[in-house]
Amino acid sequence: VTDLNGFPKLDSTKATYVPMDTFPLEGEPLPEGKAGWCLFFDEANSAPRSVQASCYKIILDRMVGQHKLHSKVAIVAAGNLATDNAIVEEMSTALQSRMCHIEVEVDVEDWLAWAYQNGIDYRITSYIQFKPSSLYSFKPDHSDKTFASPRTWSFCNKLLGNTENLLPLLAGAIGEGVAREFVGFMKIHNDLPKMATILASPELVKVPEEPSILYALTGALAQVSIESFDKAMVYVERLPLEFQVVCIKEAIKRNPAVF
Repeated sequence: VTDLNGFPKLDSTKATYVPMDTFPLEGEPLPEGKAGWCLFFDEANSAPRSVQASCYKIILDRMVGQHKLHSKVAIVAAGNLATDNAIVEEMSTALQSRMCHIEVEVDVEDWLAWAYQNGIDYRITSYIQFKPSSLYSFKPDHSDKTFASPRTWSFCNKLLGNTENLLPLLAGAIGEGVAREFVGFMKIHNDLPKMATILASPELVKVPEEPSILYALTGALAQVSIESFDKAMVYVERLPLEFQVVCIKEAIKRNPAVF
């Protein structure tokens, strides 16, 4: 509450409240190279109701105590739904009416675009393209310790270097069912044509027919360096058309210079 209202300060014969430096105030210069600030209240509805009440003024009046926020401050709050079985406090109608409410859903294409730009392993992106429903497996009444989500898949990306205890580690991040399916998918890579073989004879190497193998193969082909991409394209053009599209889109998103 003190953070939002300001810290008490004795000024001559009166007490006043000094805002925390978290809040950009009227008259402050913009950050270099930036158009403004985003003031983000994360897990806003997990806060006690007394803290939620202290948000009323800053969210509606854009003021910290008696000090106005900078006009270039955007205010965003986020939180879980009550039906998610997360730690959520009921939000008062007074706070509800101070906000515009938008429910956000997971989007596979958006997540893949992020994954390509942030170094997510191609085996993960290939698997999610093969089985999009595995990106987000959350159910409020699930009995597993965890579940697959954009956040937990990024955990998996850090775990793939561990070859000895991979399944239990992945199960601890995305749940046992999805982890077993993903490990099975990764085993397909052992049966893929070797990339060196494809690049040496792109006209001759056999093209698989099984969709799961093709998804795994397109992910591997999308990793080929720019120097070798012409040769890879000879093989890519022998794939079924829909897998050609998948491969080229991923290659360009991972490295726009491929275009």
